Amino acid sequence: MDTDDLTPMAYETLSLAYEACQPRMDVISTERLDLVPMTPSFLKCTCRGRRAEAEAIIGMRIPSLWFECGSFAALRLRQFESGATSQPWLPRAIVFRESGEMVGYIGFHTPPAPDYLKDLCPRGVEFGYTVFPAFRRQRVAWEASRALIQWASREHGVSSFVVSVSPLNPASLALISKMGFRRIGSQVDDEDGPEDIFELVVDGKNA
Repeated sequence: MDTDDLTPMAYETLSLAYEACQPRMDVISTERLDLVPMTPSFLKCTCRGRRAEAEAIIGMRIPSLWFECGSFAALRLRQFESGATSQPWLPRAIVFRESGEMVGYIGFHTPPAPDYLKDLCPRGVEFGYTVFPAFRRQRVAWEASRALIQWASREHGVSSFVVSVSPLNPASLALISKMGFRRIGSQVDDEDGPEDIFELVVDGKNA
């Protein structure tokens, strides 16, 4: 088949079908969880509410709550298409391996050393996570965050990690305190309001 003869919609459908058949890349695994990379095609399907295609691409059951995150998916897709980020630093689905169900998502905001961190943490990288309500209080965020930090440290030599947390979020504040993060500043986020900024410095031995 000559792809030059395809309409844009037919070409995209063919591309999505091809991607769904490819093996998963660079999955981060823990005792209970798989952190599965979200590809650009998966993010496109999310933005368009195409659940069946999204599930085929990523290989898991996706709750309806994820499709309420369309603005987040669109933001990360725009970053990828503009060259501001690359595949390893795109978000990941948090999956309970035993059930094959997506229970949340986690990922970096950008590749390491973005301009916006140069004054606070010049070689750092910021990440965030969301665990869907039905799966909270099961140590999912702790297990996923620890695995993501270890991966970035081991595979990419990252030693400084940043998170931004609302002072009204006691669960996340308790989690990052347990992990060893220390407060380095504050900001007012356009969407989330006042946040404290925390940093964790690791090396190959304590990551």
